[in-house]
Amino acid sequence: MPEFSFDALRRFPDHEAPNLFAVDATDRLLLDEAAEALAGRVPTPGEIVVVGDAYGALTLGAIALLGATDVRVHQDAAVGERALAANAERLGVDGGFRNLPLGEELFTGASLLLLQLPKHLEALHEIAAAVARWGAVDVRLLAGGRVKHLTPAMNEVLGRSFSTVTASLARQKSRVLRASDPVTAAVEGARDEADTTASTALRTEHHADIGLTIAAAGAAFAGTKLDIGTRFLLEALPEIAPDARTAIDLGCGTGVLAVSLAIARPELAVIATDQSAAAVASTTATIAANDDADRRLAERITVLRDDGLSMQPDASADLIVLNPPFHSGTTVHTGVAHDLFAEAARVLQPGGTLAVVWNSHLGYRAALERLVGPTTQFARNQKFTVTISRPRAAVEPRP
Repeated sequence: MPEFSFDALRRFPDHEAPNLFAVDATDRLLLDEAAEALAGRVPTPGEIVVVGDAYGALTLGAIALLGATDVRVHQDAAVGERALAANAERLGVDGGFRNLPLGEELFTGASLLLLQLPKHLEALHEIAAAVARWGAVDVRLLAGGRVKHLTPAMNEVLGRSFSTVTASLARQKSRVLRASDPVTAAVEGARDEADTTASTALRTEHHADIGLTIAAAGAAFAGTKLDIGTRFLLEALPEIAPDARTAIDLGCGTGVLAVSLAIARPELAVIATDQSAAAVASTTATIAANDDADRRLAERITVLRDDGLSMQPDASADLIVLNPPFHSGTTVHTGVAHDLFAEAARVLQPGGTLAVVWNSHLGYRAALERLVGPTTQFARNQKFTVTISRPRAAVEPRP
């Protein structure tokens, strides 16, 4: 690829809008820091690993600007993988990278890791510990983020796995944390954790008030806690679509709604789907943590990593439950929720039910009426609203 333009990158197939971008100053700073770390030499095949690349700027930039080959990449979001592939095709990049799950194959032998800092400290610890365990003895981790999102706790987390942690100067409101010299104790600890799972150990917490154990990977929304929106929808579930035989937990997170539905309704076949790899791993572990011979949850809940409901046929579900995100990355944007509403309308059977919990100030009811069909308020408290939407009659033409 003789030329590389950050401006040519797109977020597609993710939601696109004037205030949403496919590349930021952190991507550029990380690549400049990587070039300095390489000291002018071309990296060996597989030397560079990229984690948290939103839409391909780091991966494709490493190939074009640093001469990297066989770049191993982990992107938590399925839509990020699709965007990377689309940008690679648009820029004429044929190969040169491969997507891998967070684990041994991703990090083994790596000597330079480029990381967009995750939102959660638990996720940063998982990544740093895995790099320290499986990376080369001289591995260097470059972790970048916007200055407003950086905290001293991030340095402390990196310090558990690396004995040397420094920070770059800020540039365009971004900064890079540099970590090197893996700590022996961290490597041994990561090895012990890795023995419990193929990638990294998941945390668990039992919630006696709802009778569930929640398992969570570091990047899972709300972690092992029960977020208040999901709790409010959970309280309403017993009265929603009691005759349903097929249900989908759309954006399943840690799987609380899917597992609760399956336990309460033994006749129900449940699909739990999320575009996040961490969410899929968390839901799978939550199922296992609450399963037994009588419940047969693993048999009755199908867990999928999917961008929306792309794997589901039209008119195939009686009930869809949804606690939609209202951020795209760190930007408040309702487009993602609207896309999920439209997907739910396609997948619901005639007479089916979409149950949504949302922050009341977002005013989603008009969008639900437009994208799905007749919508009524089912419950409301000081912060959240639960609505029930029914798809329009099947005889109406769909776009």
